[in-house]
Amino acid sequence: VQLQASGGGLVQAGDSLRLSCAASGRTFSSYAMGWFRQAPGKEREFVAGIRSDGGVTSYADSVKGRFTISRENAENIVYLQMNTLKPEDTAVYYCAARLYYIQVVAARYDHWGQGTQVTVSS
Repeated sequence: VQLQASGGGLVQAGDSLRLSCAASGRTFSSYAMGWFRQAPGKEREFVAGIRSDGGVTSYADSVKGRFTISRENAENIVYLQMNTLKPEDTAVYYCAARLYYIQVVAARYDHWGQGTQVTVSS
């Protein structure tokens, strides 16, 4: 599966953004999807994940209550709605795919999108 992330940008603290990740291929509904982010000088970290059928989601503690992951399997797309953004959310955001179940470890994902920059000013 090939992934294309979009929707990043420059916003102010407290604003919202919605990231999208469009997937190619007819087996999208078999893949769990994850969003990760990487800030300069830091390791890539798990942000949110959603099971292949959309029935289970998982969030990093730092984004719980502010971010929402969702997917539309008929459209081969996954979203990350980000509300009440903070400067510490500034990073390149990546979508990733692996079969069926969510994992929080980046190395366990098999397919990656190219990343989209999110910058939150204070």
